[in-house]
This record gives sequence, structure tokens and C-alpha cells, in this order.
Amino acid sequence: MKVLTVLVPTYNVEKYLRRCLDSLLLPEVLEEIEVLVVNDGSKDGSADIARAYEKKYPQTVVFVDKENGGHGSTINVGIEKAQGTYFKVLDSDDWVNAEAYKEVLETLRSFVMGNQTLDMLITNFVYEKQGAKHKRVMQYRTALPKRQLCTWKDVKVFMLGQYILMHSVIYRTKLLRECGLELPKHTFYVDNIYVYKPLPHVRTMYYMDVDFYRYFIGRDDQSVNERVMISRIDQQIRVNKIMIDDVDLNKVSNYKCRRYMINYLEIITVVTTVMLLRSGTEENLEKKRELWRYIKNKDIGLFHRLRRGIMGQTMN
Repeated sequence: MKVLTVLVPTYNVEKYLRRCLDSLLLPEVLEEIEVLVVNDGSKDGSADIARAYEKKYPQTVVFVDKENGGHGSTINVGIEKAQGTYFKVLDSDDWVNAEAYKEVLETLRSFVMGNQTLDMLITNFVYEKQGAKHKRVMQYRTALPKRQLCTWKDVKVFMLGQYILMHSVIYRTKLLRECGLELPKHTFYVDNIYVYKPLPHVRTMYYMDVDFYRYFIGRDDQSVNERVMISRIDQQIRVNKIMIDDVDLNKVSNYKCRRYMINYLEIITVVTTVMLLRSGTEENLEKKRELWRYIKNKDIGLFHRLRRGIMGQTMN
């Protein structure tokens, strides 16, 4: 039985892929994990590297080759094929910390073998920024109780900018399937949908204050680079609208879950708005106005909530 499936979406990352896979394939964990490498039509040597790892670790590494469909399509394939009780996405230019990794697996194993159901495990992640001497850590000590099974009622206060991101979350695989999560193809920034849509289905969570995920940033072509984001602004708008459409926040019964989701949606909408403003073109200014009209027509209450929010007031 596999405790954890780690999906490694792969596209033209031959420079980084070995580091990513080596961080996962520790000898003492091989029996409990599945490393699912989904190659999204790479044109470099990424597929050959992945095949070599599958040959070396036939009981652990599974290689899937597919036509290019974008990050979301690789996650869709991963969720469909995963054999692990829990599911983690590790981008192929990132890696995990070995000691934290073993602790995470030990915790997940205790829930698999026990009689309590864990829906979502949360860990810290570290911004591994090129050239930076001091590394920023995203942690959740003020928001979540440490190392105890809890529910939304136990959640404290998430500070501004302190959000659960794909780097920090491990979901129960069955929950992802049951909530109907399916990400759009050929679209960047779908990690926001991946984290956001399952939240109303999460009943139990567990926070480990360990620096597990190492998030590599600083590449010129990275999707979070501002220049790149502006060039892909239509995809950011698409993700923003899908988040609005996919979850009716008025039907999210738990107050703390609903409040968190509104705040998260607010920051995504602000990011979209900022990028549209910073582009400085009349075309994108009209797209900004159209986005806010879209929100108003979809949910007038949500529109006013976002406009009243601190970030929304600043933008508008």
C-alpha cells in the first residue's frame, strides 16, 4: 500500500529534474511512496531522465508520457492514476527537505493505519530564491494548532499574505476525486484552483511546523515573474473567473472556511487587477473593468465584499 503519491509535473526541466527526484527517492521511504512523473510533451531530455529513474526504481517511480496540455492537465492525470492514500504535487524544479519528508510520511502513515480520517496536511515551505542569503519561510504558526487533528473551528487568524498554497498542502486523494476537481488545460496559475476548490470538502486538517517544501524561484521564465504574468494575463483572468464560478461561497456552511476562501479570492482578484493596471494598456484597463463587472453580475454580495476589503479598496 502506498501512503503518498507525489506527482512531479514535467516540462523541459532536464536541468532540475534529477535534483527533484533524488530528494524524493530516499532508500527508507521507497516502499511507502509513489513518484508519478507526468511528462507534458517535453522537447528536451526530461522524458529520458524520467524513464531512467523508472527503470532504476520500478516499484516506486511511474512514468507517464502525454501530449502537451499544461500544468493543469498533468495534475488531472496524476489524480486519476494515483495509488497513494494521500496526494502531493511537487513541481519538477523544486525539491523537499529529507528530514521533514520522513516526518511527514510518518504522520501520514499514522492516519492511514489509524481510525481517524485526515483530509488535509499542511507544512511550511521555503522560498529558495536565487542569490538570496536569507530564505523566507511561509509558516502557519499563528493560524493553526501544531501537530493535532483539528477542524475549521480550531483555525485562528490567517495573517495578510499567509495563505495555504499548493507548496504547503497535501490532500487525501479520494477527497480530490470526490469534490470533482478538474483543472483547465493550457492554463497557468491553476495551482490556485487546486488549493481552493477542495476546501469546503475538508473536514479535518493537521499542521506540521516543518520546512518541508523548497520552492525554487528566480528563473527569468518562471510563471510568477511579473513580466511573464502580464504576458499571460488572460490566463490569470480565466483562473480568477473559474474560482468565482466553481464554488458558491454562499453555500459554504462553515463560517471560518467561507471567510478564509473569500480572503483568498480577494488576494487573487487583487493580483489580477494589479497586473492589469501595471501593464498600462487601455486594452488591459478595459479587461480590469470587465472582470469587476463579471463579479458584480455573478454575485453582487461577493462584489461588495471584495470592494470593501482592504486590498479591494486600495485597487479601486
